[in-house]
Amino acid sequence: MKLTKFILLACAAFASVSGVALADDVALAPRQVPAKTVPVPGDVSPELQKLIAAPYNPNWNAQWTTGEAWRKAANIQAAAVMKNIPAMQARLGVTVQPTTIGGVRAYIVTPNDIPPEHRDKVLIHIHGGCYELYPGESGTTEAMIMAGLGHYRVISVDYRMPPEAYFPAALDDVETVYKSVLSTHDSKNVGVFGTSAGGALVLELMLRAKHDGLPMPGAIAPGTPMSDLTKVGDSFYTNEKVDNVLVSRNGFCQAAANVFAHGHDLKDPLLSPVYGDMHGFPPAILTTGTRDLLLSNTVRVHQKLQQSGVEAQLEVFDGMSHAQYQMDDRVPEARAAFAEITQFFDKHLGH
Repeated sequence: MKLTKFILLACAAFASVSGVALADDVALAPRQVPAKTVPVPGDVSPELQKLIAAPYNPNWNAQWTTGEAWRKAANIQAAAVMKNIPAMQARLGVTVQPTTIGGVRAYIVTPNDIPPEHRDKVLIHIHGGCYELYPGESGTTEAMIMAGLGHYRVISVDYRMPPEAYFPAALDDVETVYKSVLSTHDSKNVGVFGTSAGGALVLELMLRAKHDGLPMPGAIAPGTPMSDLTKVGDSFYTNEKVDNVLVSRNGFCQAAANVFAHGHDLKDPLLSPVYGDMHGFPPAILTTGTRDLLLSNTVRVHQKLQQSGVEAQLEVFDGMSHAQYQMDDRVPEARAAFAEITQFFDKHLGH
């Protein structure tokens, strides 16, 4: 039997046995998945295993509906984060200095050691937190990891959040800082990075920069971006209750984003950047994990960038839930993630 004929017969047999129709009118019925237990991967570091095995985020189903309620919760969380910052600064060898740039609050994060090739370059950091969390210095932890491990000077933007301001205030603040940095640096020597809502804001800044005729930075690193607030994407379903950080597509993060959007159309590319035109974007590196609720959001952005002719690198870490690569600088996989981001910036900045 010829190989081609054998393959066709095998495919037909599989379709017959499995009940999958080959016709164009196949029913698009949802798949019912039985309850199952998902073990902790055995081939990741013990430090990451502890993050993977941790219980659900205790506030995963918080549904506060006002900016005031979200700020109260954010302040409680920020106070807890701040307890760990002195030790983190010492461990990473960085200093953090508050400042204002064009009227926008920010923090300058400076590593003790800046190599000569980085001294004319700067990174802009946009913190995550579903547009509601990590106000003030509590939002600088990812910037400290990048500065300490990558040895770049970092400007972390403390953008306005509810109830102080709503969409598009965060993007306005980030653009103000970006414009100021461009006044003192060649755009090719500037990198922009952030995670979750911060990753979305990185992409939104590129859309705004294109619209406003601003030069693009040398490279960007939008980590596991909240790129679609309309909850389109397979992993919103496949990773629900598997991701122990976001947990559910209808959990706290969506509730927070709804308050921030303040009634604005959630499909607007400045809220859901996967729907924006990404032609002309700078090279990008995206980071996510196999358990991340926003895995599909990240994959879809990666595909959109590639389809737009943009160099795009996708890093997926086994077992990680949402944004866990930037939660603890002592986790080997976190250090590996930031090593990849550093190498990407090293490759593209200044060129």
